[in-house]
Amino acid sequence: MPNISVGAQIFDLVFHPTESLVFAGLLTGEVKAYSYDEQGNHEQKFSVSPSKRSCRGLSMTATGDKLWAVGKGKGVQIIDVATGNVVETRKGAHDTGDDDGVIKLWDPRKPEALRAYTHHFDFISDFLWLEDKRHLVAASGDGTLSVIDVRSKKLEPFAQSEDQEDELLSLATIKGGQKVIVGTQLGILSVFNRKSGWGDCVDRIPGHPHSIDALCNIPSHYPNAQSTLLTGSSDGILRAVQLLPTKLLGVVADHGEFPIERIAVDRGGEGRWVGSAGHEEVLKLTDLKEVFEDDGGEDEDEDGEDEEGSDDEETAVKVTTGEDKEIGEDVEKSAVAKGKGKATGETSDSDEEDEGVVEEANEENDADSSDEEMFKESKKRKKPEKDVLQANKRKKGRNEIVADATFFNDL
Repeated sequence: MPNISVGAQIFDLVFHPTESLVFAGLLTGEVKAYSYDEQGNHEQKFSVSPSKRSCRGLSMTATGDKLWAVGKGKGVQIIDVATGNVVETRKGAHDTGDDDGVIKLWDPRKPEALRAYTHHFDFISDFLWLEDKRHLVAASGDGTLSVIDVRSKKLEPFAQSEDQEDELLSLATIKGGQKVIVGTQLGILSVFNRKSGWGDCVDRIPGHPHSIDALCNIPSHYPNAQSTLLTGSSDGILRAVQLLPTKLLGVVADHGEFPIERIAVDRGGEGRWVGSAGHEEVLKLTDLKEVFEDDGGEDEDEDGEDEEGSDDEETAVKVTTGEDKEIGEDVEKSAVAKGKGKATGETSDSDEEDEGVVEEANEENDADSSDEEMFKESKKRKKPEKDVLQANKRKKGRNEIVADATFFNDL
């Protein structure tokens, strides 16, 4: 697990799509590039200072030949990856970064922005590109999610969610892009079902003890990749979490007391290394093979035990709608409560679904799996003891999943 000391706080990181190169944007305004090998050995390739103000964001072209850098200096710089030189600068590209919620759409071939969107009034925390619809999803500190159709010349979003009563910090997709997961300030993962529209989330999954500042998919060749995410929290722990059904798969990396701001997987998201960065001036590279592959061989049954004996004996959370179905099944739910209007855009034909009754089935955990606890739910239960994590949560809706706050206590 190599640590690359970069000498300053990292605001953003990005990997080259085809080569073993990683780039970091720093508080000092520098952009540094490092090469690495299969053993985790690394070497600095170049360091360039396109601005004297902090570099807040990096993005790379699909071919990997150009690197885009933006920051507090209000400009946009283009860096040639082969030489490490700044080849173009667009001064005054934005006024306040994303702090006021302004989103600008650019064509790399043109010097001026094509359009500016002002429907958000607080900072923009993350973007997500939906290739099938050519939609750009934006998360904001104002508590709403918006969807922009980049093909439209309108300055209004294609859709915008209701106020989620929490800062939205990070975005990722699961289930082949059909469900959008949003990390929030209160440590809740909100689930938006695209078929149900963008008006409101369909599920809210508590459990993280602190804010979820970064989300990232794992390579598609791993088991359950369509429902597994890497989550970076302000408690400094990088976790692998499976959703629907929900369980902790393990701790991938630990940044100590420093919050995790960015996560990325190399080779276009299909590689071996995951990079994570917090406030400790270190870029941490973690080998995903050690996390997702090594454990598989050791956990195989040794004496021909049957399936029941070799199972993880995890707690299964189930939804009953006339017959038992695992939460993991792709059951369509209506997300918008009565009396609230849906955002325009993709609509749902699943409003006829009956309200589910949630029950839990607990089994004894094996000693070797004591670090993994499933989220638990009971529709009828006594009022729990006062918990600081529960104090700030809004009233549970009928589609929410309630998790025990002790889920991550042992980590």
